[in-house]
Amino acid sequence: MDSAMQGRTLLSAQWVIGHHDGRHVVHENGVAVIEGTEVLHVGASFEGEVARRIDYGAAVISPGFIDLDALSDLDTTILGYDNGPAWKKGRVWPESYIERGPYEMYDPEELAFQKRHAFAQLIRNGITTALPIASLFYREWGETVAEFEAAAAAAEDLGLRVYLGPAYRTGGQVTDEAGNIRAVFDEARGLEGLAAAADFARRIDGIAGGRIRAMFAPDRIETCTKTLLQRTAGIATDMGAPVRQHCSQSPIELQLVREQHDCAPIEWLQRIGALRRNWLLPHGTQATEAEFDLIAGAGATLVHCPLVAARHGGMLKSFPKVRAKGINIGLGTDTHPADMILNMQVGMMTARLAEGMEAIRSEDMFDAATLGGADALNRPDLGRLAPGTKADIAVIDLRHSLQTPDPVQTLMTAASGRDVRDVWIDGRQVMADGVIPGIDETADAARAQAQFDGLIAKYSDRTTGHPPVSEIFTPSYERAAP
Repeated sequence: MDSAMQGRTLLSAQWVIGHHDGRHVVHENGVAVIEGTEVLHVGASFEGEVARRIDYGAAVISPGFIDLDALSDLDTTILGYDNGPAWKKGRVWPESYIERGPYEMYDPEELAFQKRHAFAQLIRNGITTALPIASLFYREWGETVAEFEAAAAAAEDLGLRVYLGPAYRTGGQVTDEAGNIRAVFDEARGLEGLAAAADFARRIDGIAGGRIRAMFAPDRIETCTKTLLQRTAGIATDMGAPVRQHCSQSPIELQLVREQHDCAPIEWLQRIGALRRNWLLPHGTQATEAEFDLIAGAGATLVHCPLVAARHGGMLKSFPKVRAKGINIGLGTDTHPADMILNMQVGMMTARLAEGMEAIRSEDMFDAATLGGADALNRPDLGRLAPGTKADIAVIDLRHSLQTPDPVQTLMTAASGRDVRDVWIDGRQVMADGVIPGIDETADAARAQAQFDGLIAKYSDRTTGHPPVSEIFTPSYERAAP
């Protein structure tokens, strides 16, 4: 047996989702063969020699999911689930906090840990390509190159495919005690952040055998100036790197952009020449028809994050209409848990609430979680299992699910991220039977909780009026006396 055959691994399962002529196809009782970092074969059988065989039985062998807005911290948005309004509950910096000087609420070691912990959670949920996103609310200003050096090291060690770049901004949101929110700017500081991000991008782009690539992450559109975004657009275009920017997400964002530029967010991006094909735009829940037309004209990608939107009473209006305009749609998790299957399920439900039962089918949402992300990144070698594509694979266990006659419909009705059993990235098995090498799941969960509790204890510092934590986060029921 030659050296290539010695490295071949054959995976088999009840269902294998392959790819042919531009579309996913389903093989019942099929196989997928890995050779090196790529898929060699997908089909009903394989006649060649292999060194290793793994039969998963009642499972789906699926292309790994692509998360364009991948949760990479200990998610503070869940603290607002029953505690609002946001400006009054520590989600917007009060003027008093600005006056005393914002500070980092995590130390460098904690920041490095939370990236590694989050990357492991992404792998557990079958996410094989990720563009990390984290909140800047608990930061002094933006993310640092140092923490992204640690993130690159963690991704290389765990085997995750990532696009990395520290978030930067030229402004921030501030509220007074009456809830009047305004933006405050420090453009020089923001441009320094961009320069540092660009230097980092040039140094890390293509390392780890190409698994680690560069991205640019200017923060929310209402906290970025024209110069920052135009310079970002130019640098990213020259590098061929994606740019991701939150926009069209909240009424306060629309208000601030209107006050600053006398137009809507997407319209402003287009006016200043920043809206381009490599632009990735979460969330679009507040976008107008005219703005969707601008996105379509630019060939940019809408990043749909259905779970976080629905948790706060929002939805994309609507997935079918956006898709009908020819807009590429990818998916993002953006909240805890980093469960792409759950996001697909919520996306299906909200799309049908918006447009009716016939408006969307399971394969439409599955395409967004795989092909949509790949198209956004200009990566025809990702998001699909076919000869020559990257061997990025999620194996989803169906032994505990009530199965429909179709595997994708079963994922939408009966599965969750917890059913992901094995994950392969670039031909490397990065998780086997739920175990990630080098990760102590129980110990890391305890450490993450302790770190999160420490952040909650500091919440009063950046909450208007500085009430005690017990008043910021009201309990669901009265606490019984001990």
